[in-house]
Amino acid sequence: MQGEGLITEKAGRIMKKKNRRNLWISVSMLTAFVMWTMAVRFLDVKSIGPKGSCVGFASVNALVHKLTGVHMVLYHITDWLGLVPIFVALGFGLLGLIQWIKRKKLSKVDYSVWILGGFYVAVVTVYVLFETVTVNYRPVLIDGILETSYPSSTTLLVMSVMPTAMMQFHSRIKNVTLRKWLSRIITAFVIFMVAGRVASGVHWFTDIVGGALLSAGLVMMYRYFVKLKE
Repeated sequence: MQGEGLITEKAGRIMKKKNRRNLWISVSMLTAFVMWTMAVRFLDVKSIGPKGSCVGFASVNALVHKLTGVHMVLYHITDWLGLVPIFVALGFGLLGLIQWIKRKKLSKVDYSVWILGGFYVAVVTVYVLFETVTVNYRPVLIDGILETSYPSSTTLLVMSVMPTAMMQFHSRIKNVTLRKWLSRIITAFVIFMVAGRVASGVHWFTDIVGGALLSAGLVMMYRYFVKLKE
């Protein structure tokens, strides 16, 4: 029995060490996002956008935008598919509500669902923040309007909601084959959405990178708090 206790204790220490790595990755990604944002705001800023709007890393952004061109059909496809992660998030919100009703206490809702709810609040908060604080504008007019562009909100939404959904599915679905197929489908969906936003030409390249860094930092922070319970 004592030997089993020592093994369990050692396994616990290993898990804690691995989880601290998740925290450090999260902090590193979020720090990289802040530094990237400052660089976009102040480095190589030129008036290359519509209506004389300025953007950082102008040389790189102008080159990528020239290579991709503008494809509004792809923009609309990825825009409509952006509803998928919203419905996924609503689905997990419904799961939390059902657990609350069945178990009759909020405190009995799964810990991971609570953390997921807090994660969604964080994603919405940063989304609203960058809707009010403009770093740069889109490289094209949308319905004649010059919209804020940084970070790419679609990239942020897809790369935040879908990976955390994959983690939830992994812990809730017992069928290994089904889990694998869901992981493949979600991965393919995320890749298509991010690549589609780049290719559509409705964002600067730096907008996509910013959205990816921010979502990676938030997802790893979610992973840290979920694993903390384990």
